[in-house]
Amino acid sequence: MDGIQGGKAYGLLKSQQEEKLNSINEAFLSDPKYAEEEDLATKLEMFKKKYMEFDLNDKGEIDIMGLKRMLEKLGLAKTHLELKKMMSEVVGHTSKDSISYNDFLNMMLGKRNAILKLILMFEGMGKEQEQKDVGPPTRKTFSDLP
Repeated sequence: MDGIQGGKAYGLLKSQQEEKLNSINEAFLSDPKYAEEEDLATKLEMFKKKYMEFDLNDKGEIDIMGLKRMLEKLGLAKTHLELKKMMSEVVGHTSKDSISYNDFLNMMLGKRNAILKLILMFEGMGKEQEQKDVGPPTRKTFSDLP
């Protein structure tokens, strides 16, 4: 049986994908558009890990099945139509049927609140909350707002 082979190939694919994502991260780091972004390197590293949690297709992109599986893992099953809508929100037009890492970063760093972004941010915050669960959460009241 070639189970190991498959695992090895998968590992290789993952590291190739990661190299590609790293080089895209580099490009974003030197992009003047994001010069003002706080902790950009940390964020990009985080987004890269998040992106690689998806099942990527052979182009290393998130297709509708990858999106579907990811959301099901989070307990958020969506209809095909909802998935398509989420996709087009990220890529900006409906003709594309996968989300590239560039699309993904533009979504995560952009000003638009795509549904997928909100889900991922929320999920990420949920994880952090679990770790930092000490004492009652500090609730911000409206009077605290600047």
